[in-house]
Amino acid sequence: MSDELSTMLLQGEDLIVRLAQEHASWGLGTAQQWDLDQRTGVITWTFADRVASAPAQIIGSHNPAAQSWLWAWANESILPDLSRDARAVRDWALRNGQTSLTAPKLTADEDTAATLAALAVRITGATGFYRPRGGAAIPIITFGPVTLTAADGGTSTFTVDVR
Repeated sequence: MSDELSTMLLQGEDLIVRLAQEHASWGLGTAQQWDLDQRTGVITWTFADRVASAPAQIIGSHNPAAQSWLWAWANESILPDLSRDARAVRDWALRNGQTSLTAPKLTADEDTAATLAALAVRITGATGFYRPRGGAAIPIITFGPVTLTAADGGTSTFTVDVR
């Protein structure tokens, strides 16, 4: 791995940790349920007393049983508007000679999937990161500013500055 790619990986890993800490303040990871509407490009988390929603992108999906990673741009079940950031990673890889990141499907254990996610977060400058639990193929989702809607209808916006 090149020095530049190693540096970007470390930055991406640090960014994911920072994003998780920041987003924990509104409850990321504790919702009763979540949903991603591909038509609107909005991810929604539902809590007992509020709803959180944000514009989202799907980076790829990791299948732990098959030890594989499929980029969102290569997944026919993902609408093109939701794979824009995945295409940005592919385009970055092409421009920077990282052809191993341009294959539609990769062999990926948990560590490799985490590496790919960290690089994607760093390359795209994502301000939110979500990896749901369970399922055969786990989507890797990035998201933008979060709108919090309380039970009484009041709203607020949560953003993270990644600079």
